Amino acid sequence: MDYFQAVILGIVEGLTEFLPVSSTGHLTIAEQILGLSTTNKGVTGFTAVIQMGAIVAVILYFAKDIWRIVTGWFGGLFKPELRGTLDHRMGWYVIVGTIPIGIIGFALRDVIKNDLRSLWVVAVALILWSVVMVVAERRGRQTRHEKDLNLKDAVLVGLIQCVALVPGVSRSGATISGGLLRGLDRVTATRLSFFLSIPALLAAGIFELKDALGSGGVGLGPTLVGTVVSFVVAYASIAWLLRFVAGNSIAKFVPYRVVLGVLVIIALLTGVLSPT
Repeated sequence: MDYFQAVILGIVEGLTEFLPVSSTGHLTIAEQILGLSTTNKGVTGFTAVIQMGAIVAVILYFAKDIWRIVTGWFGGLFKPELRGTLDHRMGWYVIVGTIPIGIIGFALRDVIKNDLRSLWVVAVALILWSVVMVVAERRGRQTRHEKDLNLKDAVLVGLIQCVALVPGVSRSGATISGGLLRGLDRVTATRLSFFLSIPALLAAGIFELKDALGSGGVGLGPTLVGTVVSFVVAYASIAWLLRFVAGNSIAKFVPYRVVLGVLVIIALLTGVLSPT
C-alpha cells in the first residue's frame, strides 16, 4: 500500500465510520477499486487500525462527557450515594454493552476477516439492513431520553451491535436502530452509539496492530498517515451527524445504501469488481 492509497482509505474511514452507511463496507469497496486484496492480513489489519483515528476523534469530541462518566463510574464504586447517577450508570452501560461484541468478535475473528470480506456480503447487507433502519424510524416512539437509559437498553443495543460485524450493516446504523426500537430519541441513540464504539473499535484496532505493522503488513508510514487522516475527517463528521440526527431521520441514508448495494451487485455480475 502506498501513501496515496492510505490517504484515500483514511478519508473513507473518517467519512463513514459514524454515518449509518458501513465504514467496513465502504473500505472493502475502496480497497477493491484501489487494487488491494480485501482478504490480505495486512490490509484487513490496516482497516481495523485506522478506525482508532476515528475513535480518538470521538474521545476528544466527547472528552467532557467521557471524563464525567469515568469519574462518576469510579466514584460510584466507593460511594453508594453516587450509584444512581446517570454518569455511574452510563459507565456500566458501556461496559455491559461492549461485552457481546467482544466475545462474538473474538470467537468469529477468522470468519470476519476472511469469509465475510466479500463484496457480495457487503452489497446484500447494505440493502437488507436498510429495511431495519426504516422500520426502526417508523416504529421507534422516541419518547425516552438519556436519563431514561437502563441496563436492558445497553444489553440489547450491545447485542445488535454484533450484527455490524457483517460488513455492509454499519455499526452506527445497527446501534442507532436498536436504540430507536427501544423507544430512545434519535440523539440519545446516537450518543449511546458513539460511547459504545470507543471500547469496541479500540480493542479491534489494538488486536490487529500486529497484522498492519508486522511482516507482510502495510507498514508504519501508511498506517500512521491513514490513521491521522481518519481522525481529522471523523472529527468533522461527528459534529455533522449530531446536528443532522437532531432533526432528520436516519432513513434518509437508505436510498444511498440501496443504490450503492445495487451498483456493487451490478459491478460484480459484470466483472468490473471481484468479490474479494
